[in-house]
Amino acid sequence: MTANDPDAAIRDETARLEPQLIALRRELHKRPELAFEEHETAAVVAAELARLGIPARTGVGRTGVVGLIEGGRPGPTLLIRADMDALPIQERTGLPFASERDGLMHACGHDIHTVTLLGVAAVLKALAPALAGRIKLVFQPAEEVLEGAPAMIADGVMDDPGVDMCLGFHNWPWGKVGQIQYVRGACQAASDAFDIVFHGRSGHAAHPQAAIDPIAGAALFIGQLQTLVSREINPLSPAVVTVGQISGGTVRNIIPDQLTLKGTVRTMDAAARDAVESGMRRLLAGVEAGLRLRSELAYARKVPPLVNDDRVLDRVLAAARAVVGEAAVTQGGASMGSEDFACFTELVPGAHLRIGSGAPGRSDVLHNSDYQPDEGCIAVGVRTLSRAALELLQ
Repeated sequence: MTANDPDAAIRDETARLEPQLIALRRELHKRPELAFEEHETAAVVAAELARLGIPARTGVGRTGVVGLIEGGRPGPTLLIRADMDALPIQERTGLPFASERDGLMHACGHDIHTVTLLGVAAVLKALAPALAGRIKLVFQPAEEVLEGAPAMIADGVMDDPGVDMCLGFHNWPWGKVGQIQYVRGACQAASDAFDIVFHGRSGHAAHPQAAIDPIAGAALFIGQLQTLVSREINPLSPAVVTVGQISGGTVRNIIPDQLTLKGTVRTMDAAARDAVESGMRRLLAGVEAGLRLRSELAYARKVPPLVNDDRVLDRVLAAARAVVGEAAVTQGGASMGSEDFACFTELVPGAHLRIGSGAPGRSDVLHNSDYQPDEGCIAVGVRTLSRAALELLQ
């Protein structure tokens, strides 16, 4: 493999690697691991990088792996990230390589991401003399809980050598294999989490005047909560506030001492993010005063919005068009889903691509027990990301 014709070299090497990558993906699919438990997956990644002659560090962010490819000339450092963790879902695909672990499944395609980046590693290692700079290959744990990127950053993944730009990707079942989608600017939402405990006083259901009812307080608060979005946030600024869990009480005729609710806040800009948190605190104070309750709020800002940098994105899109053609690269809409790749783009300019993985005749969605992405997306991802790295490190 030579760099005289990089497009042909990338295409031919990817075609050679594709059967091996699909086989490896199926092995990883059989053995899914949850956030910060990706020990076997990390071991596979480390072994593959060693086989390719790529030096790597393990245990970065607990179970992350970082490989480094040095280019032939001085230049910037490009970080390319793939996530590795699975989900607590019982697989129902019936595939011969279905999960062998009860209650665990790669239902978001992170097994595909892992082998795609291993394919990129193999291609770019061979093309290293043509690179002006270096590639930092980041195999990240715990994306599903939005904690893996912060953990790796805390462990110094952005340092030694310092990272100048970053590139991320996700398989995209709403697009066919060979299609690539992008979003300009903010493409995925910030994600915050809140836990609230309402403290009242227990009592008999027949004598509510002798109790202080935390259920009534929680119900009032939940109803008011949505006014933060409908009446306090600019309608042109997306925001979603969701209460996803309520727990409290033991039997029907006892007013409980306390009730707990948990939820998430998704926003696209800092003003909306601040307004929701401050508004929530104000509403809680009102419920406390009005219903004689006491509340405890734990509010955690998990990840910022994922923002694509036009300077990086434009060069990545030029590479994508060279691989799949002009018509197959299309602009899509932002999502209120969240991605901890945003923690990298908050620090350095970056771009995040959606790589079509929809299988013919299927209508798959992510995080579904019957999720079956088309494995043809692996080769498209390898070619596109490898070509993008060359474009960024010319």
